[in-house]
Amino acid sequence: MMYHLFDFCFTILHLFIVGFNLLGWIWKRTRRLHFVLVLLTICSWLILGIWYGLGYCPVTDWQWQIKEQLGETNLPNSFIKYYVDKVTGLDVSADFIDGATAIGFAIAATLSVYLNFIRTTNNKTNKK
Repeated sequence: MMYHLFDFCFTILHLFIVGFNLLGWIWKRTRRLHFVLVLLTICSWLILGIWYGLGYCPVTDWQWQIKEQLGETNLPNSFIKYYVDKVTGLDVSADFIDGATAIGFAIAATLSVYLNFIRTTNNKTNKK
């Protein structure tokens, strides 16, 4: 019973992280926090990825350990792949999911950098 609760909580956490990574740049009040989460995500994917594989996410690792305790097997490397397949009932290509994830993340990260550093600098320069 406890594993089901942990699995549910990790799913909510994952959905929050994915959603905030994609959309946190929209609201002025959350832009700095969004940038921090983007940096943490990049560090996880690239730096931890050196040891655990490109795109490594510790949250996914922990959730997969719980899912294995619940008897799930053949889990994909990506939570997004897992969830898209679960919601759609399809077996969407992992390469497609990884590509879409990378593109969406790159767009959101670029917007975060622009809104936190470039546009802010331009606005300060224009006000003088």
